[in-house]
Amino acid sequence: MHYYKKNKNGFTLIEVLFGIAIFTMIVGVLTLFSRNLWIYSSYVSSGLNDANNGRLALKKMVAEIRTASNADTGAYIIVLANTTAFTFYSDIDDDGLKEKVRYFLNGSLLQRGVIKPTGSPLSYNAGNEVITTFLSNVTNTNIFSYYDKNYEGTTAALPSPITIPSIRLIKITINLDSDPNRAPATTVLSTQVSIRNLKDNL
Repeated sequence: MHYYKKNKNGFTLIEVLFGIAIFTMIVGVLTLFSRNLWIYSSYVSSGLNDANNGRLALKKMVAEIRTASNADTGAYIIVLANTTAFTFYSDIDDDGLKEKVRYFLNGSLLQRGVIKPTGSPLSYNAGNEVITTFLSNVTNTNIFSYYDKNYEGTTAALPSPITIPSIRLIKITINLDSDPNRAPATTVLSTQVSIRNLKDNL
């Protein structure tokens, strides 16, 4: 007569712990992967947002600068021109009056100040200036460069201090980066605009 020893089915404690360890590792890897994917997606989204906002801002700036003309007080078209600020007169809201418009860098903000002429005779009261922020996360300081009637595409910009009556074309360059310490790389946007009422051979 033969006797057979019955095998016991099931897992030992070591097998259970080993399985839990593997499961924990898999969950950890998947969590880390998901986190990195989310972070990368947010970086890309931030970069695209900067680029889109920059393009919209430049489009508006170009439209306002291109139609610049003498002030309603008779003052010259351009008031101030340096690397961080540009002030001019233009009817930006099509109401028949020329607003005094200034684009200027304030830290990492590109802002616009607008003064509507008031009174009789008309005047531009600095106390009435309305300032709005056009762009955030600007990382460069040389926003504006200026060129005279001899500009041919590679001509050097006018040296500082700028001789305002010589200006015929303005180049605008804006670097945008919400966080310079992480990807994506800085978004660089550049355009140029000539003032119609000052055009010579441009």
